[in-house]
Amino acid sequence: MTIHGDQLNGETIRGAEFGSGAAVTDATGADSVPPVDGRQHKPAAVPRPAVEDLRAIDTWKNEFSPLQLGAVQIGFPVVQAALSGYSDLPMRAIARKSGASYSVCEVMLDQFLLALNKRQKTKHFLDIHPDEHPVGGQLMGAEPEQFSLGAMKLVEAGFDVIDVNFGCPVKKVLGRCRGGFHLSQPEVAIEILKRTREMVPDSIPVTVKMRRGIDDSNESRDAFFQILDGALDAGLAAATVHGRTVVQRYVGPSRWAFLGEVKTHVGDRMRILGSGDLFSAEDCLRMMRETRIDGVTVARGAIGNPWIFSDALALANGLPLPTPPSLGEQASLMREHFDLCEQSYGEKRAPMLMRKFGIKYSQSHPRHESVRLEFARIKSRADFENVLHSHFVPDGPGRRVPRECHGSQEE
Repeated sequence: MTIHGDQLNGETIRGAEFGSGAAVTDATGADSVPPVDGRQHKPAAVPRPAVEDLRAIDTWKNEFSPLQLGAVQIGFPVVQAALSGYSDLPMRAIARKSGASYSVCEVMLDQFLLALNKRQKTKHFLDIHPDEHPVGGQLMGAEPEQFSLGAMKLVEAGFDVIDVNFGCPVKKVLGRCRGGFHLSQPEVAIEILKRTREMVPDSIPVTVKMRRGIDDSNESRDAFFQILDGALDAGLAAATVHGRTVVQRYVGPSRWAFLGEVKTHVGDRMRILGSGDLFSAEDCLRMMRETRIDGVTVARGAIGNPWIFSDALALANGLPLPTPPSLGEQASLMREHFDLCEQSYGEKRAPMLMRKFGIKYSQSHPRHESVRLEFARIKSRADFENVLHSHFVPDGPGRRVPRECHGSQEE
């Protein structure tokens, strides 16, 4: 699809003109034409601009700098975050196809990586789609030596960036002195970063994921900046910072102002990416504008909504916000996601794994509750296709995912 100005200007979003009246939004979040005869009319599904066409426009560079991690060129600075239980090869490949310029695999334990073998049941953890480079591999652990050895497993698997997780707030992870626990022991955290950077080849960037501290105490803040300075001294290329503390988990708003403090602290010596409360394309651009950080990593906001990346790219290029994906566009993408699941996990496991994604994708459907319930029961590819036939045919407008749909997930 080639983008023409008159097509984009005719989309019924955010005050754009549609025919002779301004756009309005109905209760489902779908765009509709203003009534002229006392009745509300649904428009036909409006095709979204092709991702390839959006990528060919570089107007966004007038405001945002292309993201680069070490020698690895990323490009548009809105990327897919690591998500435990979600950001496997299929989800990452779909995100890249949908406009993400970079993605990170779900976090893996150093001990798990060192014990990993080529058995069919586990080999998918290190699989990389040929079209998804550059891609990051994320790991966490407790001991500096094992951590660095685990990092080398990710290097050998072909990941382009190694990301160290000091941000996971899950209790069982903290109880085993991993993830966010390291924010309470700066010396150990810095030793992990040093050893990992020394072990990993110079050509491969090492980055770190952090929260703004264990809690809101002054000691926690001091520990955060001690670790951040240690990361700088060790030669890390970037830090992703979540605006909540470990104790907060996902309760309460993410403190974006802290991200601006972090960027001011490091200046141009390190790339800073932000995380937390990114549930729409507008959120992504607003975080970068308000904090002046170098990029954002979308986590929960991208599960079942990979269109957030092309939406952000369109807005950054000065174009109107694209219409929500139509039912036909949703079905097409979900089928591709299922195909990738079958290739990665086999025909028997794929339907079980697609349940959670189908549940998330259902949030873009106007009848989301009934669609969600049916996706939760699928046991086969035939069941999956039956849901699509029942709810996504004929084609029609989708809806924009409401913010309240985003429940707690591990980021």
